[in-house]
Amino acid sequence: MAQARSKRGFAAMDRQKQREIASKGGQSVPSEKRSFSKDPDLAAQAGRKGGQSVAPQSRSFSQNRTLAAQAGRKGGEARGARAQGAGQTGGSADRARQAG
Repeated sequence: MAQARSKRGFAAMDRQKQREIASKGGQSVPSEKRSFSKDPDLAAQAGRKGGQSVAPQSRSFSQNRTLAAQAGRKGGEARGARAQGAGQTGGSADRARQAG
């Protein structure tokens, strides 16, 4: 039988205290310096650069299209579940399902 581990450090704090500490990280950078939120092209360029820094044989999604499809499907389902839970309409996958 697996032995339960006691929570320590950040995990032992109550949710409110965790949120308070985590929010300080986002507040530490002035909004005018948050370039990715202001410039989506810059964010895309940085993402491409990061992806190119990984050796081709280590890029699991480019080597395994089934794995990439599964990950995309899982993300889409999670997004749809969140939207349904919040009472919002789903994204493009929901619209495609309704159309088909």
